[in-house]
Amino acid sequence: MYLCKLMKEEIQLLVDKGEMLPLMEEFYTIQGEGFHKGTAAYFVRIGGCDVGCHWCDVKESWNANLHPPTEISKIVNNAKKYSNTIVITGGEPLTWDMTALTTQLKAEGLQIHIETSGAYKLTGIWDWICLSPKKMKLPTAEVYDKAQELKMIIYNKDDFRFAEEQAAKVNKDCILYLQPEWSKREKVIPEIVEYVMKNPKWKVSLQTHKYLNIP
Repeated sequence: MYLCKLMKEEIQLLVDKGEMLPLMEEFYTIQGEGFHKGTAAYFVRIGGCDVGCHWCDVKESWNANLHPPTEISKIVNNAKKYSNTIVITGGEPLTWDMTALTTQLKAEGLQIHIETSGAYKLTGIWDWICLSPKKMKLPTAEVYDKAQELKMIIYNKDDFRFAEEQAAKVNKDCILYLQPEWSKREKVIPEIVEYVMKNPKWKVSLQTHKYLNIP
């Protein structure tokens, strides 16, 4: 019992340092959303998120305890077999310290992207930051400054107001996207199209991987 407890404590220390991470899944696929849609990428989905979007389509990622702490060297070795572009997603990956993982990925010469709500401290080395703010926990000032892409999910009309509020906070070179929440797509796509035509600083993003029936 003592040894088991000790092992758990040691593993937790490694997780806290980002040397192990709660890995939910990893897979090679086509990026379906935003600026890099249509390109091949290796996705690493990290468990753990307390932002709590009611429409989240990966709620099984929320509880980090359901996903095994995995050595980052294993994640890196798997990733480098498939693609030069690695997308770290979640859950909310910035729940954890991303420094060690991204350092090892960079040492392999890989391009590293993150999809994040930005609600936690920005750690890690990133070639592309896709920021998708949520009303429940707003992003940090640093991630607003560094994001290359702002992806706003549109579920109802108030989300247009929130999108403009968030667009005012990002850097001037950040690309702005409005994306329909999947379950509301038939209703909100016409509203998004009309909005973008009136406000052409925005672009439309669709979850094309769902239309293509791929992960």
